[in-house]
Amino acid sequence: MHIQTAPDEFAQHLTDVFRLFGPISLCRMFSGYGIYHDGIMFALVSQDTLYLKADAENSADFRDQGLSQFEYARQGKIIGLSYYQAPEIVLEDTNEAALWARRSFEAALRANASKAKTVRSRHKQEI
Repeated sequence: MHIQTAPDEFAQHLTDVFRLFGPISLCRMFSGYGIYHDGIMFALVSQDTLYLKADAENSADFRDQGLSQFEYARQGKIIGLSYYQAPEIVLEDTNEAALWARRSFEAALRANASKAKTVRSRHKQEI
């Protein structure tokens, strides 16, 4: 899903797209934006493409539609992150946008809970 608008227009457009999901905020990062809801990043925009957070519970939804994973090059290696290209329907149907955003937000919550558990576990080992 490629976006061809200026950042301010795009931010407003995403606010409209995800209005049934809830308020979002955008934070500039590298060559794109992180998209947040309640302080949790659930999506990103890079090179005019919207990507949504995925994990073991929802990544098949993306792969089944042939949607690509977000990747970037670092020190000559390709690194894949747990974000997948959003389906076109997300920009066309606010109900679908809310559904996909909710699933991605839930994936982000699970990832954050997992990270917190790992940090707590490490902290206990250090004591």
